Amino acid sequence: MNHNIPEEPAEKIILPTMEELEEQLEREKSRSRHVKLLRTIILLVVATVVVVCVIAILLMSVLQIYGDSMTPQLKAGNIVLSKKVKDVENGDVVAFYYEDKVLVKRMIADSGDWIDIDKDGTVYVNGELLEEPYVAEKAWGNCNIDLPYQVPENQIFVMGDERSISIDSRYGSVGCVDKDRIIGKLVYRIWPIRDLGPVK
Repeated sequence: MNHNIPEEPAEKIILPTMEELEEQLEREKSRSRHVKLLRTIILLVVATVVVVCVIAILLMSVLQIYGDSMTPQLKAGNIVLSKKVKDVENGDVVAFYYEDKVLVKRMIADSGDWIDIDKDGTVYVNGELLEEPYVAEKAWGNCNIDLPYQVPENQIFVMGDERSISIDSRYGSVGCVDKDRIIGKLVYRIWPIRDLGPVK
């Protein structure tokens, strides 16, 4: 005896419209673009950090200026690049280690040079007047060394551009800077942006 078992009605399949398919495809494309963009940005940031680190280690140091002893050329808060060099020259702005600090001053004279300073702050190197366009106002400042003074071997004589307040080689407790303590020559100011440019 045959019993007819009624078949269950098939579920109705609703196909998405063409517009819905296009919208979904566009959403997927957009999501894919965002992922690629994010990946690219992350790779660029990592690459930039690596390059900056390599440059800093091999060629440059990034330093922030504290204090006002180098005004008007450099001011507190300025960020500068210091190039590692074997030799520095008179007139260069140099960074060097002093005790547990990093100081920034201008090289005035090299080993063996004779320094003399008038009471009004006029500087002579080896008997010749030193032209100092970077100094806004001459001053005797903190000077307690016996003049004329000869720079010892393997050392340099440094002074801050703001002569009235700078504590530098004119002051006996600071004295001249050993050449092996020199970090480098300041070459470029990178902050603030409005003052971007070479250090002179």
